[in-house]
Amino acid sequence: MRPVPLISRPVAFAGLLAAGFLLLALLGPVMAPHDPLAVDLAHRFAPASLLHPLGTDHLGRDILSRLVAGARTTLGAVLAVLTLVVALGLAVGGLAGMLGGRIDTALMRLCDVFLTVPTFVLALFMIGALGTGLANVVAAIALSHWAWYARIVRGLVLELKTRDYVLAARIAGAPRRAIFSEHILPGVVPPLAALATLDIGHMALHVAGLSFLGLGVQPPTPEWGVMINDARAFFWTRPLLVVWPGLAIALAVLAFNRLGDALRDRLDPALTAERGL
Repeated sequence: MRPVPLISRPVAFAGLLAAGFLLLALLGPVMAPHDPLAVDLAHRFAPASLLHPLGTDHLGRDILSRLVAGARTTLGAVLAVLTLVVALGLAVGGLAGMLGGRIDTALMRLCDVFLTVPTFVLALFMIGALGTGLANVVAAIALSHWAWYARIVRGLVLELKTRDYVLAARIAGAPRRAIFSEHILPGVVPPLAALATLDIGHMALHVAGLSFLGLGVQPPTPEWGVMINDARAFFWTRPLLVVWPGLAIALAVLAFNRLGDALRDRLDPALTAERGL
């Protein structure tokens, strides 16, 4: 019987692709062949060449340089969103699961309020209240997604509270804070990490979508959604101006989703046992 590989080829490819996008986000300004903000009207709509591998846009800016720089903007915003979402989810879900009673009920009713509205609609409402701009988009997306994480964290905490080692710590008189940080948090982090990885693509779509609508990152800052918005007027004559940032978004979403699926499968014992892995 042929042994099952630890990592399949699609997962390995997705991991390499995701690592490439993260590398672009970290080293974007260094790796960009040109200044992504430099305007050169004499070479607007230049075709692909050795100097401009993907050509230039309507202002003569190098498309490849803007794609590379845009990776930092888009994925940096996603990282900020996920940091806020995970922090809020851990705080609210952990508090509800550990304390229970009226506090648990009140916090979960608050989560229900946020969960009743579609996340994108709620993000639009938040931006309407906070104003446009990258910082407000990050806050709006985080506020529209934290409730899902809080619900999941609460469920994990309630399940882990029944474990023998947690009960033993409670009998020994350990304070709740120590029980949560030493015994429950290590069991919450792995599934939360898998969920966050799965949500990278989802959050990237939100950031790019809101920027496309003119509510997020503002021109001339290079960002994939902004690039698509800038190219709308030239779609029928210069469709590649839309294709390149759209392809970058699609590849990033597919790579991180596939990676998140694989991570979830590895960290979910029930699913792993069901598949015989």
